[in-house]
Amino acid sequence: MSTFYDGHVHTPYCPHGTADPLSLYIERAIELGLSGMTFTEHAPLPSGFIDPVPEKDSGMELSRLSSYLDELGAAKQYYRKAISINIGLEVDFIDGFEKETKDFLNEVGPRLDDAILSVHFIKQESSYFCIDYSEDMFGEMVRSFGSTDKVYSAYYKTLSKSITSDLGNYKPKRIGHMTLAQKFQKQYQTDQSYREEIRTILELIKLHGYELDYNGAGLFKPLCGESYPPHWVMEEAIKQKIPFVYGSDAHSAKGLGQGYDKLIHQELLSVPLSLQRK
Repeated sequence: MSTFYDGHVHTPYCPHGTADPLSLYIERAIELGLSGMTFTEHAPLPSGFIDPVPEKDSGMELSRLSSYLDELGAAKQYYRKAISINIGLEVDFIDGFEKETKDFLNEVGPRLDDAILSVHFIKQESSYFCIDYSEDMFGEMVRSFGSTDKVYSAYYKTLSKSITSDLGNYKPKRIGHMTLAQKFQKQYQTDQSYREEIRTILELIKLHGYELDYNGAGLFKPLCGESYPPHWVMEEAIKQKIPFVYGSDAHSAKGLGQGYDKLIHQELLSVPLSLQRK
């Protein structure tokens, strides 16, 4: 496996991940020959937002954020001669909670090297659903929205809104797993391809000078079977000269590097824009 950068890595601070310590992640990354990595734990969810998953464990507890940042800062210093470690978060865009998210980013942004903006939750009237929690919850969404196509449509509309919304100067510039709605596609099939919607989203990403999280996790999801986004989307991104960063989306040390060998145009993978601009 050639040298590469992993820009999407979780930690023991993830309430739905493993307890693998940061040191185990980092030593595994060194073993794999990574040039660097960004830890991107799920940021605390906005105040007032009720997590729709049964365990209420979609984001890090706010009370643990300071410890997370401090521990990563210490690890960054300790391993500085062996590997480039960067401090980040995976921040949720939640329709209706833009102000809370902007306020949070204004507070924590100065301590971050990098960040990802992702959509995990979509709204129907006053209710929220988690798009990737389980096939059963996805089935509930299909029944509530009326069809799989309506779920996809709501997801891509929310994703578009995440790109155009004003979240302040510390808004993440990398769009996480942009085709996450397709996690259960083998069970819940659509009548439409959504190619035009995806092309429009790529145009928005290009317009705003953002980049893509080229995420290998979907390849290991049995009902997905492809990267987020899939190859055809990456070919379109390359045509538009949109930069992209590999992300394992690892929730355990052994997950580092997952799917990398199945990605196309590895020679065009780069380090995050936030790090290039420093």
